Amino acid sequence: MNLAELGQSTGLVLQDHTLFQQAFTHTSYAHEKKGSGIPLDNERLEFLGDAVLELTVSEHLYQRYPRMKEGDLTRMRARVVCEPSLAMFARQLGFGEHIRLGRGEEMTGGRNRPSLLADVFEAFIGALYLEKGLDAVREFLQAKIFPQIGESWLAQATDAKSQLQEAVQQERLGTLEYQIVDVQGPAHDRQFKAEVWLLGQKLGSGVGRSKKEAEQRAATEGLERFRQQE
Repeated sequence: MNLAELGQSTGLVLQDHTLFQQAFTHTSYAHEKKGSGIPLDNERLEFLGDAVLELTVSEHLYQRYPRMKEGDLTRMRARVVCEPSLAMFARQLGFGEHIRLGRGEEMTGGRNRPSLLADVFEAFIGALYLEKGLDAVREFLQAKIFPQIGESWLAQATDAKSQLQEAVQQERLGTLEYQIVDVQGPAHDRQFKAEVWLLGQKLGSGVGRSKKEAEQRAATEGLERFRQQE
């Protein structure tokens, strides 16, 4: 990974090469290089970055929309931090070309997979937080991300899970329940199967390389079925 090129695309001066190299290291690469001194994969940084994004996006929306109710703020935040949106941000910043992938993942198009790109974006935010702190994360998002997420964008960016949740809430039908019902494959190449249920009825199912991707696909199928029943 070229840290100078990454710095150019993000507008940041990045110094900790090992940290950001880890942020762009997929589990498939780390698995293949086990025992060779290669840094760990990016899953722990993804975990941290997810929390930092939740905070900073919440703070931004809270300040930008002072009269908006909690429920609306929650839905708007979900549209910003959902997998399709994070993958889009990662593509715009050219993150895909910096990801270190295992051979199998590379051959199956992992570099352009939305779930993988979204995870890398979260891992990058986690690494940025560790190197430069919360203020630097805020400045990066203010420069590169927040200008894009006006009200019109937020209205168009609703992911399948959010759309299904809103449709169910409007009808006051109850609470959606997502279940991971099957996991196959080795640790570095997992396939998850998710189902979404409402009032004891299965609305949809979906398969993906992450739990998020599987749930989104289940929600897409569930949304189509729900609309057919209306």
